[in-house]
Amino acid sequence: MKNPTFSGRDAASAVLKINGANIPVLGFGTFGMFGPRLQNILVAALQHGFCHIDTAQMYRNEADVGAAIRASGIPRNEVFVTTKVWVGNYARSHFAVSVDESLKKLRTDHVDLLLVHWPRGGAPVEEQIDGLNRAVESGKARHIGVSNYNADMLRKASAASRFPLVTNQVEFHPFLDQDILLRQVASSGISLIAYCGMAVGRVFETPLLKDIAARHRRSVAQIVLRWLIQQPRVVALSRTENIERIAGNTSIFAFALADDEMAAISALKSPGSRIVNPPHLAPAWD
Repeated sequence: MKNPTFSGRDAASAVLKINGANIPVLGFGTFGMFGPRLQNILVAALQHGFCHIDTAQMYRNEADVGAAIRASGIPRNEVFVTTKVWVGNYARSHFAVSVDESLKKLRTDHVDLLLVHWPRGGAPVEEQIDGLNRAVESGKARHIGVSNYNADMLRKASAASRFPLVTNQVEFHPFLDQDILLRQVASSGISLIAYCGMAVGRVFETPLLKDIAARHRRSVAQIVLRWLIQQPRVVALSRTENIERIAGNTSIFAFALADDEMAAISALKSPGSRIVNPPHLAPAWD
């Protein structure tokens, strides 16, 4: 089934409309990348049509992201910027200060989406959400959400927030069963932003995905990204350190997967497929 909530054939025009936010359904993730190399990759990504950049305080690359946006020549109001507050900054005495530091590094007076990074290890859910709400009230965040929350925490966060949440950013790929969380996302009226979509390379060795890619004359990465964004309320983060692959990742709006292909990919889910699971930060997963 095609995602009925977005339209457009390129990365710039395909957006998911959630609680007043227009979230580009294809974003560029920056985890694990730094310095001039990251800046060059991001400039290329922005110039190839990416307009959603995802970073975090913990990634230690917000300054590189800010420099790349400036160097790209793309107006700031045409780039959707997401960052995440680290758990060590959840306390009321640190939250706003850390957001100010992020804005300074990003060379902007606001972020389009501000998330809390993990639910445990910093402060109760209610205190995390209060920090996000104060960032909206101060004009430093246009929209807010959470990351790595389970369904129950997401319900509590939505109830505690004075402003509507727009997303929960979590690991999601063909091998990981996120059905419970997807149902809660729909019930809460928000989106799911998928990271680790390539399952650290596992997708590239999967015969079914290779067969579907050959049928469409596409790469496996394109098939997986298309599978993600073709699901209702799902946004996909693409990540590559190879500039030559950027253009291919933005071309996923020029084709669609058939219903039986979508179902076959979804049937790849299997127990024990979660990759990102730090015990001191992660919740009890659904």
